[in-house]
Amino acid sequence: MDAYDKGSDARHGQDGPGGPDRPGGEADSAGTTAPEAAGAPEAAGAPEAAGVPEVAGAREAAGVPEVAGAAEVAGAAQPAPPGPAQPSAPRTGVAALSPRYQVGAVVALAVVAVAVCAHIGLVFLHVAPSNTLTKQHGDVVDEWVFPEFEQNWKLFAPNPLQQNVSVQVRAEVSTADGEIRTTGWYDLSAEDGRAIDGNPLPSHTQQNELRRAWDFFVASHDSDDRPVGLRGTLSETYLRRIALLRLDRDGAAGPGGVVERVQYRSRTTNVEPPPWSGEKVSDRPTFRELPWWSVSAETRGAKSGQAGQAGQAARDGGAA
Repeated sequence: MDAYDKGSDARHGQDGPGGPDRPGGEADSAGTTAPEAAGAPEAAGAPEAAGVPEVAGAREAAGVPEVAGAAEVAGAAQPAPPGPAQPSAPRTGVAALSPRYQVGAVVALAVVAVAVCAHIGLVFLHVAPSNTLTKQHGDVVDEWVFPEFEQNWKLFAPNPLQQNVSVQVRAEVSTADGEIRTTGWYDLSAEDGRAIDGNPLPSHTQQNELRRAWDFFVASHDSDDRPVGLRGTLSETYLRRIALLRLDRDGAAGPGGVVERVQYRSRTTNVEPPPWSGEKVSDRPTFRELPWWSVSAETRGAKSGQAGQAGQAARDGGAA
């Protein structure tokens, strides 16, 4: 009974037996004082009634620093949820093929490229001037080109400059005392070369007049130097006029002299091939002499008039 009564006293209020008015705060049989037993439920429910602010205050009282914005930092650290996946662009061309077919396409393109390059190279050798490759592999080139790829045009000049051609002229001059003398050879090509050498802006006449005139003559004459058609006669007239102009500029006739006839010749030497070609050519020059050409009466009259005027002026100056 005593134990039951003491246990029931613990459940009474403050005014009942065992409350705060109980002298001395006697302990019950469990060793718990009445005030502690009465405050136990209150202490157990304190966190629920106070909530988070109470805990925060407890941290401040204990000296623990509060982490500001912890919830926001934790939320920022979390990755954003992925959006909807974008559809990839469809593959086109070779990329749309499987790896096996891609390899086949690359091999086919390589074979076509090699075939095209080989065809262009063989056609190039066919139309190119004679060289070391065409001399060694001419049969292979002809077998490929003929008859389907035969060419009737020239990619380069028909006769590339593999020779040095020098055009020279001399004259028969009637002197003032009635004698006939023959001048030496005037190298007209060498004169043009000296005029061009070191000149940054050489004239078109110095570069092409004599060269084109000689090519014109060779193309319009046969191997016996006989003209072929009217162009052959025209080329001879052109060369005669060039000879008279050059000889007059060089003073070939001398004082009182008149040029009666002119003669051209060409001196041809082979250009030395490079050492790696193994080609052997002769270094001896070859000459082609044209027949003597009489100067026309009109040209001779003009020259005689000029010579007479010069002689008359000289005589007048001497008499004065």
